[in-house]
Amino acid sequence: MLARRHRRGVTMIEALVAISIIVIMSGIAVSLMANAVETRKVLAERDETTRAARVVMTTLRRQLQLAYLREDTAAAATFQTVFVGADDSPDQLWFTSLSHQRLYRNSRECDQTELTIWAERDPDGPGYILYQREAPRIDHEPDEDGRVLPLAYNVRTFELRYLDPTTNEWRDEWDTRGTDTPNRLPRAVQIGLTLLGRDVEDPDRTVEMPFFTTVRLEYADPLKQEI
Repeated sequence: MLARRHRRGVTMIEALVAISIIVIMSGIAVSLMANAVETRKVLAERDETTRAARVVMTTLRRQLQLAYLREDTAAAATFQTVFVGADDSPDQLWFTSLSHQRLYRNSRECDQTELTIWAERDPDGPGYILYQREAPRIDHEPDEDGRVLPLAYNVRTFELRYLDPTTNEWRDEWDTRGTDTPNRLPRAVQIGLTLLGRDVEDPDRTVEMPFFTTVRLEYADPLKQEI
């Protein structure tokens, strides 16, 4: 009898307890793996958002650096060069630049271009879509025509400030057609772009990802020297 007791297998209760432990441990492992996959996905999306912001900043930097105005304002009847920054929410900007790149041989284009930067509410997302319109030829309507392309999605804010070279102070708006800044460029433009990204700790929430840069305009007047 003693030998038979030693050869006896596990009881039903012991088997159920072992199976329960295995199921619980498997559930925990699956949950941890799913969280790790989701975290990796969120981090990849955050990296993509950062890269998108860098592309936007690089594009705007090059275009603004080469912003220019024609000194002969009498030519406005045929074509008009402007630099207009509207203080809105989000801000808007349209200007002429020497940053155009001709893509097709023998096309009737040069380095001059008209650019418009603005944002519209995204019907399928939580923020705005930042757009750019570029016309390869300058005419008397500097804020119309041209090809429209999106620059960035999930935009929370887009803010611009302009450094006045005559006062060395920052302005929230600029208009070369007005009396305050007639036919002259700001010395520099400060760009603030905030994009929305998913929270790493809580993927169901969004967090703001701010990006800032300051661009000096090559063809603007130098700053006024302080006495």
